[in-house]
Amino acid sequence: MSQPGGRAEGVVSEPAGVPLPEEPSTSRSSRLTVITIVVVVAVRAMSRLRRESSRQSVITVELIQFIIQYRAKETQEKKKRRLADEDDELSEVQPDAVPPEVREWLASTFTRQMATSRRKSDEKPKFRSVAHAIRAGIFVDRMYRRVSSSALTAFPPDVVRLLKNLDDWTFDVFALTEATSGQVVKYVAYELFNRYGSIHKFKIAPGTLEAFLHRVEEGYCRYRNPYHNNLHAVDVMQTIHYCLCNTGLMNWLTDLEIFASLLAALLHDYEHTGTTNNFHVMSGSETALLYNDRAVLENHHASASFRLLREDDCNILSHLSREEFRELRGLVIEMVLGTDMTNHFQQMKAMRQLLTLQEATIDKQKVLSLVLHCCDISHPAKQWGVHHRWTMLLLEEFFRQGDLEKELGLPFSPLCDRNNTLVAESQICFIDFIVEPSMGVMSDMLELILAPIAPMNKGKPSTLVEHEPTTSSVVIPPSGITPSMDKPRERTEVKPTAEFLARKSATGSTGSKFNIPKPWLTCLVENKRIWKEQAVKDAEARALATAAEEAAAAAKEAAEEEENKPAAAETETADGEQTEAAAEPADGAAA
Repeated sequence: MSQPGGRAEGVVSEPAGVPLPEEPSTSRSSRLTVITIVVVVAVRAMSRLRRESSRQSVITVELIQFIIQYRAKETQEKKKRRLADEDDELSEVQPDAVPPEVREWLASTFTRQMATSRRKSDEKPKFRSVAHAIRAGIFVDRMYRRVSSSALTAFPPDVVRLLKNLDDWTFDVFALTEATSGQVVKYVAYELFNRYGSIHKFKIAPGTLEAFLHRVEEGYCRYRNPYHNNLHAVDVMQTIHYCLCNTGLMNWLTDLEIFASLLAALLHDYEHTGTTNNFHVMSGSETALLYNDRAVLENHHASASFRLLREDDCNILSHLSREEFRELRGLVIEMVLGTDMTNHFQQMKAMRQLLTLQEATIDKQKVLSLVLHCCDISHPAKQWGVHHRWTMLLLEEFFRQGDLEKELGLPFSPLCDRNNTLVAESQICFIDFIVEPSMGVMSDMLELILAPIAPMNKGKPSTLVEHEPTTSSVVIPPSGITPSMDKPRERTEVKPTAEFLARKSATGSTGSKFNIPKPWLTCLVENKRIWKEQAVKDAEARALATAAEEAAAAAKEAAEEEENKPAAAETETADGEQTEAAAEPADGAAA
């Protein structure tokens, strides 16, 4: 430990011939103690390093074994998914469960008439880390304070008041269109892009955004459709906002994925012609020829949207990097094509199969495509007043297509004959076989993927009337803050309703299972009840109308018989006179 002569190891010796001063004994002993400690620490470090090296080799072997097992399991899951994608028949609908006309509509609208190849994504889900999600929550919380005063002054007071309800499940877009003079896209799209910080994050110039939204509004109003117009675009965009915000889905997504989801919802029916894909195929339209009769409208919506985004004055994506643009474009196209109703049963069956797996890994594109599809058909799950109005507008659009089919000599598409359509029955079947199962699958899917980050989702109240929002929430933006104002929203006294109780029970924290709010459950039950009552009334009215027609026909037949009786009597009288006249000469001749 020390050199001969009492010199510590590592101490530089003095030149020869120079006498060294004698060190005190206490100093020498303390130095020896320090050196001993250093050597012991070094020996322990070397020993620890050898142990870590051997442990690392063990870990490497275990890692290789894990990778082999994971690859084998992944191969099995891919086989299961492939089998789940093969069949998309309308198996849920029994032949005698619905009227033939309604069944034909379900089959022609929600199943594929021909086999089409569908691109599958090999991208694996990317779960956000806790720190990443918290960062997103803080960013969303801060972005409320970034609204410029010039943007605030552009919102009329009535618009600001109605936008306070933007977080509600049933948002009345019809009331908003009156306050905005029909420019609902301009206000709602700007509001939501700003709410999620997309304008700031992706450096969207206000003038470019305004020009883009104006052109989008024009594209939706081009054909003057009763249903597939700018109001429908805003309704779907607001519904997907509800799913992002109130379920906690936004914490599972990146800023780019949130932006792409909102953009896809806004553009999913851009330049809709007011007719179905089947009409385009049967009539041989130019659009059907361009897209080879496959997802005709959906391909056009996506293509026309990105053509618009290529224009310099409308390019809100100009500041995205090449990689960001490719990712956003791929996600938007996948989501828009996913709204093709002929893929409905295949999409539902594939997701059900995934949810039954032990360790389900669900691709983000599949998740967001299913969410947008459910939002697109969600109006029967809204409150009756809004749902009924949407239904009447959609049927009017169908009837207009039927009138056009009649002019072109084409057979009526299901529900397009305005003189022979069972309205109530069609909506009951639409809810039973399409909407209600779809919302159930979406709920199960969201609860599965959001369960790992469930603690972060507790920062937001489950319903607007249960709790007051707190400014300490940093995960989900508080519903009480309007996106255009940096102050709490006004609240009114709300009595507990059936919807409130359903939402409260659905989000109760008594159990360990994570649940999302499901305000649509009560709406579906209520709307189906009303339609069933209406179906009974319609059936009675049809029976009375049929009885009246039969009575009228019988009366007409009786009247005709009465008219024919005098004529028959006159004919008989004339025949009798002629017989008597003929008999008299014969009698005279005999005499």
